[in-house]
Formats: sequence, C-alpha cells, structure tokens
Amino acid sequence: MSHSSPVSLTLLPTGGPAAEESPGTPYKQYVYAYPHQKAYRPQSAGALLGDLWAGERLDALSLYVHVPFCEMRCGFCNLFTRTGAPEQVTGAFLGTLERQARVTREALEAQGREIRFTLAAFGGGTPTYLTAAELARLCDVCENVMGADLRAVPWSVETSPATATADRLAVLAERGATRLSIGVQTFLEDEARAAVRPQKRAEVDAALARLKAAAFPILNIDLIYGIQGQSERSFVESLDAALGWEPEEIYLYPLYVRPLTGLVDRHRESGESWDEQRLRLYRFGRDHLLAAGYEQTSMRVFRRPGTAAVEAADAGISEYNQQAGMVGLGVGARSFTTGLHYTTDYAVAVPEVRRIIDDYIATPTQDFRRAQWAFRMDEDERRRMYLLQTLLESAGTSVARYRERFGATPREHFPAQFAELSARDWATEDATGTLRLTPEGMAWADAVGPLFFSARVNEAMAAYRDR
Repeated sequence: MSHSSPVSLTLLPTGGPAAEESPGTPYKQYVYAYPHQKAYRPQSAGALLGDLWAGERLDALSLYVHVPFCEMRCGFCNLFTRTGAPEQVTGAFLGTLERQARVTREALEAQGREIRFTLAAFGGGTPTYLTAAELARLCDVCENVMGADLRAVPWSVETSPATATADRLAVLAERGATRLSIGVQTFLEDEARAAVRPQKRAEVDAALARLKAAAFPILNIDLIYGIQGQSERSFVESLDAALGWEPEEIYLYPLYVRPLTGLVDRHRESGESWDEQRLRLYRFGRDHLLAAGYEQTSMRVFRRPGTAAVEAADAGISEYNQQAGMVGLGVGARSFTTGLHYTTDYAVAVPEVRRIIDDYIATPTQDFRRAQWAFRMDEDERRRMYLLQTLLESAGTSVARYRERFGATPREHFPAQFAELSARDWATEDATGTLRLTPEGMAWADAVGPLFFSARVNEAMAAYRDR
C-alpha cells in the first residue's frame, strides 16, 4: 500500500460542523494528509510557483516524487496509479518530470536564499515499477536538477514483492535509500485472492530476503486486516510471518472498499458486521505486536525499539511530513506552502487515470510554472491540519505549543469536538499538558480525524464526483 500526499466558502466559527454528528463507524476516512485531494479544485489562472514560495522557509524542504505506475491493481486500491505502462510511457513520464523539476527549482532559486532538502520519499503507485535504469534516472533528476542530496537525508521508497528485484534494490541502496516499505498485505494466498491481489507466498518471501540482504536501515512491512474470511487465526499467521523478518516497522491498515475499486462488487456478507470484524482484528494485531516488543506510534504504525525507525521518529522525521515546505514532483504529487496546497488532477477509474497521465506528459513546460489544482489554506485550516498531525500520533498534541502557535488552546478552538472525545473517553489531557487519544480513541482514529474537518473541506469533498 502506497500513498501519495495532498475555492472560497464560508467557514463556520471555531468548532466547525463535524462534531454535531457522532461517528457511526470507526472507518470513516483515512487521514494521512489534510485536506484530502478531493477538496482541491482546478485553477483557471493558478498562482505562479515563484510567488507561492516567496517568504517560505527553503532550508528544510521535503521532496516527494509520485510514480503513478504498478504491475497490478489490488482490489482495495483507490490510489492514483496505472497498471502495465510500457517503457515508452514511463520514459516519457520521466522526461516530463525532469521538465517539471527544472521549473520548480527555478522558482525556488528565484527567492535568492539557501535551498536544502532534509527529507525525501518516492511513493505511488509503486516506484519500483520503474526499471533499475529508470530509477537511476529519477535519482539523477532529484539530485542534479532539484539539488537533493539523497545520500545525506532520510529517504523512503515504496516497493512490492514483484518489483523488489535485486537490480532495482541495488540502485536504491547505492543512492542512499534509508527506508523501504513493501506492501505485502497478507502472507496467505487465499486472503490475497480475496483482496484481488494475486501473489504467491514464495514471491513475497523471496522479495523480503532480497530486502534484508540489501540491509536498508529501515524495513517496513504493510499488512491489511478486514479481508473477507480473515480471522485471528489467519491474521496471526501473517503477523508472525512478518515478525520473522524482524522489520523495523510494521503498518497495520484496515481494509476499505472505495468507489471504482475492484472490491466494490465483492463486499463480504456475514452475520458479523464488517466494522466489528475490523475492530476485533485491529485490537488483536495491536496486542500481538505490543507483546512482541513493538511500540505503537499511531493507529497504523508499530516500530521496533532501538532501531533506525525509532531514531527517525525521535528526530521528528515523518514519512508524510505535511508542514509547509513539501515540494512534490510527478502527476498526483502534492506540494505544501503556508498559504496553498497544490497538485495535479486526480482520479481512480482506469480511463481517467490514463488520460491524466497522458495530459501530464503533454503539459507544456510553461504550465508547470503555475499551480494547477489547489486548496487555499487559511489560519483555521492550518490549525486543523496541525491538530490532526499531532493528535492522531501517540506523542499527542502539546497544549502549550499549540497555544504558542495559534493563540488559544485546542479545546478553545474546537470545543464541540473535544466534548465529543471526552464523552466517549477517546482523548485525555495528562499532567504535562498533552492531549492524547486513549487506546479506544486510537482504535477509532479514522473517525476522530474527520471530526476536525472544516465545513469548507466537507462541502468540497461532498461535491466531488468519483471518476
């Protein structure tokens, strides 16, 4: 599983609308970037990148590259990606990405200040769908055009069992990748078929053996719970198989069925509700990993103490750093400045994804000088984003730091939401003045997040038509 990052309507005062309606399901919205890309809108005359980056801090930038290609599309996948792209398409994509990179670097250099990248990530899609030579070319663009020193910064790459080949991993290791995340999802072949993800256990184990041999500082294994027919007995097989590889991180994702994905017409039916199954398996998986010595840092993330993964977390390095200073390259990538989040067109359905990739490849260079799709951030949206980034993590939200940054406490800005969380015993404030989700609140994190969406974001997302 990979992730990419990501209009003027009246905002309701402070509290916002979401808390008026209690969450009916633990699985409302996966919040890894706020707002969701469905809230972005096309810009008829988008802001110039040179203007957007004026006044922004440029000496601690993050670089995100979105590679919208996969060898197959899993039944649960609603990410922006195309399967089976031939080399003429991937080659043309890289050529366009280089043109976009040159324009972006020019906009940054126009500010006349030091430019330095402190974090990088390749996501998608599956970046390792690219050949070894294409991955080397992509690294060259990041280093020689964008000026990112990939050997000197934490750098994460998404991969899959079928594409984690020795030649590709050799390129990534030589270029200094520090974290490889592999989407296994399940080690059981029958569960893989139920998730419309045809893969063989032998292929998974062989890929993991190559990753271990490459000795990246951080290996992450993604697993999914809530697959049709999955039980504690089958889930523990995948958990123990993952633990056997001693990864520095394990991510546990609840299965979602989204519009226009392969599982829509194959939704499970049983006497137990799907929410009950997922909650039960989440708690089982959480407890199993905690008993194995892992630390939970969010609803999804479990890290092994004493490893590079914990060192990176302690240093404040996040795979999905959404503070101002994120520079995105590639169709589907998001960029974040203080006043504007911007990206490209977005879709899920195969014909639309292919059209958007083709349009990206054909984009005139001068068009990359302006934001194409965007969401304007104001102070209210920035504090919502900050709160979601901190509250949904185990470290929690420091009330003092929040007040210093935004002039009031989280409870003062969002009284209805925190009243809801307190009434359900989903959040507490400890003696250090830190707001944290309780264990039950963490289990419901995908419902907690949307409580803090603004009216503007909710209305924009509701108006979006899936395509």
